[in-house]
Amino acid sequence: MNEFLNQVFLDNSVRDYMVLVGVLLFVWIVKRYISKGVAAILFRLVKHWSPQIDEKDFVNLLLRPLEYFLLLITFMLTIDRFTFPRLLNVHVYGKATLQNVTDTLLELSLSMSIIWIVLRLIDFIALVLEKKADLTEDKTDNQFIIFFRDFFKAIVFIMGAIAFIRILFGVGLVNKIIAGLGIGAAALALAAKESIENLIGSFIIFFDKPFRVGDNVKVDAYQGSVEKIGLRSTRIRTLEKTFVTVPNKKMVDSILDNLSLRTQQRVALKLELGTDTPAEALLAFLQDVRQSLKSNNNVLDGFTVNLNDFTKDTYVIQIVFNTYIIDGTQYAALRESVNLTVIKLMEARGIKCPTTTTNVTITDQRH
Repeated sequence: MNEFLNQVFLDNSVRDYMVLVGVLLFVWIVKRYISKGVAAILFRLVKHWSPQIDEKDFVNLLLRPLEYFLLLITFMLTIDRFTFPRLLNVHVYGKATLQNVTDTLLELSLSMSIIWIVLRLIDFIALVLEKKADLTEDKTDNQFIIFFRDFFKAIVFIMGAIAFIRILFGVGLVNKIIAGLGIGAAALALAAKESIENLIGSFIIFFDKPFRVGDNVKVDAYQGSVEKIGLRSTRIRTLEKTFVTVPNKKMVDSILDNLSLRTQQRVALKLELGTDTPAEALLAFLQDVRQSLKSNNNVLDGFTVNLNDFTKDTYVIQIVFNTYIIDGTQYAALRESVNLTVIKLMEARGIKCPTTTTNVTITDQRH
C-alpha cells in the first residue's frame, strides 16, 4: 500500500494527489456549514449597528462568496506543497509557461472572490442604513444611500480592474498607466467631460436638494415623478407613464420646476358672456360670484372677480383665486365645484354665453 502511495506521477506522489482530493472533497461538503458559521460570527459583531437586520439576510448576502473563497483558499494552501510537473510546464506564450498561467488564474480568482465579498459588505452596510432611513419621514436619505452604494461599488470595480492589470501584466504596466494618466490627463478629462459633469451634477442634486425622489418635477418638455437619482442620470416617470432618463447635468443646468414644493395653486377662469346681458344683471352676477368665493373655505382671500374686457360680441369676466389644495383629485373637485356654482349663478340671473362662441378657459399658475 505504501509503495502505491509513494509512486510518483507527474513529479508528485499518489499520496499527495489523494490528500488534495480528500481535502477538497471534505471542504466541498462542509463549506456551506463553515460559511454559515463564519457569517453568523460576523453578524454578531455588527448586529448592534442595526437591530432591525435579520441574521438570515446577512448570511444570505455573504454565503455564496464565502463558500467560493473558502474552497479557493483551501485549494491554494493544499496545492502549495505540490511540484508543478515539468512535463506540463510548457511555454504558452513568449516566456510565459503553463505554471505562470495557472498561478495567474489562481491570483485572479482570489482577487475576484475578495471583490465579491467587499461588494456584498457594501450591500449589507447600505441595507443597515436603509433600515435606519426608513424610520424617518424624509425619503431623501434612502436615495442618498442608494447613490453612494453604487458610487463605492464603482470605486471597488476600478480598484479591481487595476489589480487585474497588475496580476496580468505586472507592476510595470500599472506604473506606466499611472504615468500616462499624468501625461494624458487633459485628453482623458476631455473625453470624459460629459460623464464627469453628470457625476458632479449628481453630487449637486444630493447636497443642494432642488428635488427629491418622489417629487413631481417639470424640466424642459418633461413632467413627472422622480423615481431614481443615479450617478449619471435621473429617471422620471412622466404623466404618460413613460420612463425618461435625463442627464444630471441637464437637471442642474436647466430651469426646473419642482411642483411638489408649491404652497398654493392659482386658478384663472375667463368667462365670455353675451353683450345682450343688462348692466344691472352683470353687476349683480359679479357680486354673487364674489360672495360665493368668499364663503368657500378652500378659496384664499385676495381673489379677483371683475369685468376684465369686452368686445362687440362678448363681455369678458375674469375670475382668479388661489387655494392651498395641492392634491390633484381634490384640486379638480374644487374647480368643478366653482364652475358649477358660476353656472348656477348665471342661470339664476338669466345670463347666457354667446350662441356663436362659448369659451371657458382655465389656466393653472402655480407658486
